[in-house]
Amino acid sequence: MATMTVIATTAIPDHLRGALTRWMIEPAPGLYVGTLSARVRTELWTAVSASIGDGAAVLLHPDANEQGFTLHTAGRRRRTPIDFDGLTLIALNPAEPDNESVNP
Repeated sequence: MATMTVIATTAIPDHLRGALTRWMIEPAPGLYVGTLSARVRTELWTAVSASIGDGAAVLLHPDANEQGFTLHTAGRRRRTPIDFDGLTLIALNPAEPDNESVNP
């Protein structure tokens, strides 16, 4: 059964954008929306994860859990999903400290 899938990306290679637009529409830069089967979604996310480079991506799709969706991430991000008793919460990682602001 096909379900709505959302992928949000930042700084991804052009060939990856092309692969995503074969299956999904891009209503805003870096935001891809489509109705995909689980198999296509898995294959597409595998391709995204394998070739993300310096970019980042987030995948959201419906799932049978408390929140009604599942979240996957690839690449380096300041926000990290964590599991808290079955709920996915987002932890904000601190930014890299400035060498100038550190007092010896």
